[in-house]
Amino acid sequence: MTTPSATIAWAGPEEGAVIEVSATGDAARAVGTHLPTLVSDKVASRLSAQDATLWGADAQAEAEVRLGWTALHETSRSLLEPLARLRAELLAEGIDRVVLCGMGGSSLAPEVITGTHGAQLVVLDGTDPGQVRRALDGDLRSTVVVVSSKSGTTLETDSQRRTFEAAFTAAGIDAARRMVVVTDPGSPLQQQAAEAGYRAVFEADPTVGGRFSALSAFGLVPSALAGVDVEELLEEAAAVAPFFAEDSEANPALVLGAALGGTEPLRDKVVIVDAGSGLFHLGDWAEQLVAESTGKAGTGLLPVVAETGAPELDSPAPDVLPVLLTPLADEDDSDADEAAAATTEVTVSGTLGGTLLLWEHAVAVAGRLLGINPFDQPDVEAAKAATRTLLDETPGPPPPAFTDSGVEVRASKGLLTGASSVGEAVERLLAEIGEDGYLAVMAYLDREGRAADVLDDTRAGLAARTGRPVTFGWGPRFLHSTGQLHKGGPAVGVFLQITASPRAHVDIPGRDFDFTTLISAQAAGDARVLAELGRPVLRLHVTSPDALSWLAGLLGGPAPS
Repeated sequence: MTTPSATIAWAGPEEGAVIEVSATGDAARAVGTHLPTLVSDKVASRLSAQDATLWGADAQAEAEVRLGWTALHETSRSLLEPLARLRAELLAEGIDRVVLCGMGGSSLAPEVITGTHGAQLVVLDGTDPGQVRRALDGDLRSTVVVVSSKSGTTLETDSQRRTFEAAFTAAGIDAARRMVVVTDPGSPLQQQAAEAGYRAVFEADPTVGGRFSALSAFGLVPSALAGVDVEELLEEAAAVAPFFAEDSEANPALVLGAALGGTEPLRDKVVIVDAGSGLFHLGDWAEQLVAESTGKAGTGLLPVVAETGAPELDSPAPDVLPVLLTPLADEDDSDADEAAAATTEVTVSGTLGGTLLLWEHAVAVAGRLLGINPFDQPDVEAAKAATRTLLDETPGPPPPAFTDSGVEVRASKGLLTGASSVGEAVERLLAEIGEDGYLAVMAYLDREGRAADVLDDTRAGLAARTGRPVTFGWGPRFLHSTGQLHKGGPAVGVFLQITASPRAHVDIPGRDFDFTTLISAQAAGDARVLAELGRPVLRLHVTSPDALSWLAGLLGGPAPS
């Protein structure tokens, strides 16, 4: 059996650079089946030329205003000089701590870029009071805040902006001189920034959607201010862009797109594992790109960001597609390729800029094969609307069905029949997972605090326990990522929500609710929408740190006898 693969090499600005994609097993068969048609239909060249007809008549109107990302490696170069100048000014004033307030596409790419380059960036992409307090407690005298929101109305980001403005003012610092905005032209945030006299406003390309914005102002502004050479990032993308535009069976973007979207039957649980790629948390960024782009109209690819040795990769189920993020190979490893040929697996490696552009092209190609519009997100708004309703109503949580060992238990209708303990409630939920189903763990907790350590092994433990793919998301961060697929994708998920009563307290200036109320409303709103869609939802609210440790042990351990 042959192994369809794409290995494209070129001479970079200083050293050789490579993008490598390979597919084996069912993924290879998908590539072999779809690649000739993708080439004959000139999908690659039409995509690079921003042909909005690629995804059908229903998607054309949206695609016409969402394809600017294909040229960002060139159009974003106008940002380089003003960014270099602003960073130099800030450093001259002793300002070298950069805080990013943003959600989803506004935060995930900068986190990958700065982490890969070893630059320090404080990413505030949550509403847990502990995470907010930690960002506020840094040295404000040396801090600049980047406020990123495409719409300019993102509730989380606006709340964070208000809080930092007040903190700067209370510390005797001119808040306006410490605020940098990234937003679309004409947005409410741009107007607020102009009225307040913020230090800088960077207008993003309005023809680029959030999850495709890694190489736009949303990715580059915070990264550059944190010290990353973003010109190098654009050069890496520019070096591969011509290859992605070629209507050739050697085009790695077509290979990856066909492997993701073309298996038959569809392997729609995409388990992404970093196998030494050197690209910091790339899977978290790819998770949003894949989930929001493909999870709609009852179809979609579920990205599962997993650890090395993930249970899902031990004899993968028929609907699991393993994707390994690997380092660039120094030499051909034909023996390893031969050994892998009988399995189903995709491997991806490359420079950071090249890899970001690769995945964007590939997901757009996969959308064509899946028959969906990869540029809309019709179900994301539902949880936001439910949150706003709950904030207006402020009714407080409904009483728990019961409390066990410091954990309050609530659930969607009928799920808890006969259950009187947390263990029994969990068993009821897990029993709802079908043979093609998955479990989503949604933790509305401080992702940088103690909860991260306590729940570290929970995802893998539940995957081993259930024998099915398990996703783990920190709320509300995941609402801007896998949240779309959970609601708009295949109705095969079951949902475990974990919440707690935050110990920190942070007010939101100008609002009649604080961050504790906000994150509580977001969790309740998310659960409400899922339940209304008929999805099984179990809500576990822990009332003490000891209760969280106990719960983590119960979830990650073997099923009770």
